[in-house]
Amino acid sequence: MTYLKTCTSAMALLVANAAAADTTLKLVEVITSPERTEVLQTLVDGFEANNPGVTVEIVSLPWGQAFEKLATMVAGGDIPDVVEMPDTWQALYAGSGQLASLKDHVAGWENGATLTDKTVAMGSQAGDLYMIPYGFYLRAMFYNKKLLAEAGVEAPPATMAEFMDASAKVSELDGKSGYCLRGGPGGTNGWIMLAATMNGSNDFFTSEGKSRINEPGSVEGIQFMIDMYQKGYAPKDSVNWGFNEIVAGFYSGTCAFLDQDPDALIAISERMSDDDFAVIPMPVGPSGKSFPTIGFAGWSIFNSTEHQEEAWDLVATLSSPEANAKWAQRVGVIPIHKGADQDPYFQTEQFKGWFDTLNGAQYEPTTMPTHLEQWGYFASTVLLETSQEALLGQRSAQDVADEWADLLTDEYAKWKASQ
Repeated sequence: MTYLKTCTSAMALLVANAAAADTTLKLVEVITSPERTEVLQTLVDGFEANNPGVTVEIVSLPWGQAFEKLATMVAGGDIPDVVEMPDTWQALYAGSGQLASLKDHVAGWENGATLTDKTVAMGSQAGDLYMIPYGFYLRAMFYNKKLLAEAGVEAPPATMAEFMDASAKVSELDGKSGYCLRGGPGGTNGWIMLAATMNGSNDFFTSEGKSRINEPGSVEGIQFMIDMYQKGYAPKDSVNWGFNEIVAGFYSGTCAFLDQDPDALIAISERMSDDDFAVIPMPVGPSGKSFPTIGFAGWSIFNSTEHQEEAWDLVATLSSPEANAKWAQRVGVIPIHKGADQDPYFQTEQFKGWFDTLNGAQYEPTTMPTHLEQWGYFASTVLLETSQEALLGQRSAQDVADEWADLLTDEYAKWKASQ
C-alpha cells in the first residue's frame, strides 16, 4: 500500500510538472510592423530560453484595425495574457477592471527602482500601476544644418518667432521650404502643441470645464500654423501630408524643419548623414515655455490570465534595462530607465533634443485628453477637416477654434458627469 501511494504521489508530481511545462502565454502586439515584430520575437526568444517549458505565442494585429480586433477578442473570451497597450486605450481597459495591477510586482522587481518617475506616472491610473511603458513618443524639432547655413540662419530657433523667421529665410531658396507641415492625417499634435505654446499653458480646460483651445493665445498658435502655410513657408501640397510625407520631405531636403517623435529618426538616419541634421527641443512661446506632445505605449497583463507569474516574468523581461535599450534603439522611442541617456547610442546630436526636453524646466510635455469619449473622432475627423479648411483660407483661426472648443467642452462635461 505504501509503495502504491508513493507511485501515485510521484505520478501526480509528474503530471503537475508536465502541466507547468506546457504553459503558453498569448502576447498581442497592436502597433505592428515587420521591424517591430522582429525585435519583439528576438526578445521573446530570449525569454523562452531562460524559461524552459513556457512558450509565447505572438499575435500581431494591424494598427488600423487593432482597437476593434482586440475588443472583439476580449468580448469573445479570447483574452491575451499580455498586451501591447497604447496610452489611448489604457483608461478604457484599466477603468473597466480588466487589467492586473503591477504595483506589487514592480515593488519586488530588481529593476523597479530604475524606472523613471515619468514611466511610473504614465503607466498608472487612479493610483495603481497597470502598464509598464516601453518608451515615449516625444515631439522635438529636427533641423537640416545645410539648409540653414545656405539660408544664412546662424543658429537653430529657440523661440517661435525665430522659427517663423528661419522658415521664411529657407523658403527663399529655390525649391525649398522652411517647415514640413503635417496638414493631413495625424496632424492633431502639431495644432494642439502650437496652440498651447502660444497660449502659455497646456491645460485643456478651465476650472469651470471650458475648453481653452479658443482663448486668444491658442488662436494665435492656430494662426501661426496657418501663416506658415499661407505665406509659403511650407510646401503647397503639405496640406495633405501625413507621417510618411513629412519625414520624406525632411530627408529629401525639401524642407528644413520637422517636428516629430523619435520613430522618425530611423528613416531619416538611413538617408542622411548625422553631420547634416540634429534635433532640438520645440521652440518656446511668449511665456518662455513650450508644450511638446508626448505619447507612449507599454506592456499590460489582463487579470483574467491563468498564468499571472509567468505573464509578469515576460513583462519584466521585455522591460529590463537591456531589453528596453534594444527596443528603444530599434523602434524609435525614449527609453524608460534612469541613466539611459548615458548610453553612447543616445549621446548624439540626434537624441539630445529629446533628453534636453525631458530635463528642461521650460519644456512641459503634453498628454492628450484621451479619456474623452469623442477625442478620437475629434482628432481624426473634425480637426483634420476643419484645419485643412483653415489652411486653404476657407475659415478663420477663430472660427475653427470656436468649433473645437464647443465640441471639447461638451465632451468634458459628459466625462465629468460620468465620474
